Amino acid sequence: MSLDCGNNVSFEGEDNISLFDSSGWAERGFCKNCGTHLFYRLKENHHYYMPADLFDEGPVLEFDSQVFIEEKPSYYCFANTTKNLTGAECFAEYGGGE
Repeated sequence: MSLDCGNNVSFEGEDNISLFDSSGWAERGFCKNCGTHLFYRLKENHHYYMPADLFDEGPVLEFDSQVFIEEKPSYYCFANTTKNLTGAECFAEYGGGE
């Protein structure tokens, strides 16, 4: 579960973040000290997605979308209705891809 954090993101202690080039279109950030996954960032537009459990408190969250829906296991289903994007639709909307 991740939060769409847009592209206006800054960090305290940036020298503690290590980047992993996870694909041609995205990279992941991790804490150099403990290995905690901090973000997934699209290279094209620097759009950040961060794990929801990184945030102690904040606004009430709403689970409203799923991506790469065609790759989910058939037994995996959430109760609420969400916006569902295939990989191709996700890349068309947010950039990246092959």
